[in-house]
Amino acid sequence: MIIRWIDRHLKWVFTLPAVLFIVLMVAYPLAYTGRLSFYEWSMSAVTPPAWVGFDNYVMLLKDPQFWGALKVTIYHTSVSIVLETVLGIAIALLFSRQFKGGRFAKTVMMLPMVTTPVAIALVWLLIYEPSIGIANQALKGLGFMKQEWLGSVTQVVPSLILIDVWEWTPFIALIVIAGLASLPSDPYESADIDGASSRQKLFYITLPLLMPTIITAVTLRIIDLLKTFDTIYATTQGGPNFASQTLNIMIYDKAFQNFKLGQASALLVIFFLLILSVIILLTSIRKRQESHT
Repeated sequence: MIIRWIDRHLKWVFTLPAVLFIVLMVAYPLAYTGRLSFYEWSMSAVTPPAWVGFDNYVMLLKDPQFWGALKVTIYHTSVSIVLETVLGIAIALLFSRQFKGGRFAKTVMMLPMVTTPVAIALVWLLIYEPSIGIANQALKGLGFMKQEWLGSVTQVVPSLILIDVWEWTPFIALIVIAGLASLPSDPYESADIDGASSRQKLFYITLPLLMPTIITAVTLRIIDLLKTFDTIYATTQGGPNFASQTLNIMIYDKAFQNFKLGQASALLVIFFLLILSVIILLTSIRKRQESHT
């Protein structure tokens, strides 16, 4: 009897473990965080959570630190993704050609991406060190003045962007290389017959056909960029003077430095809605591009 029931509902039996995993590992934490955002709690076993309604959200929206963290998050994410996308496409186009040492170059290109982010942060701390760091030594050799890099309010975010671009440009490059390998050859043969130049084939054939792949890579990177924590925390911890504090760093400080779990949960809800809206926007753009191609 049980075996017959399983045979009739086989698709549900096979998907049930995945559904349970999503509910336990994703849906429940989201629901608990959303519920906690309406309470005030200092993570105390003696004092229970106190209902405050929307006060946590109102306090955050009135807090200049929140708007500063949002500005840093958008600035860091937007500049990083533009640079990584442009450089990633250029590297992919370069590596799509056959040349001596190409495989070795691809392996070297992947090294920053597969290295532990905290280890990368520590290496870049040495590079940016004001006195003996390689960055300032190189500037001195070229006749320029030394810079404060991570110690400057105006230079810290661009310095962090440089780290992220160095580390994650290979990610976009690898996805675009895979997309280039799957492109059909018929449009290029027709373009050769019509006498199209390499530049025309790039802008009128390659890039339009690659656009869904590029949007996919950009979507994955934007999600990671918005959630960037380890590299920033290991290098600046959001400083100096909150100049590099992103929403993720602010959430950590609210929860585990100030023990304001309600405000941290409200900030997480806002952060989740921000990421969700970006995903929906990019997904709709990708579907539109796929329908055009």
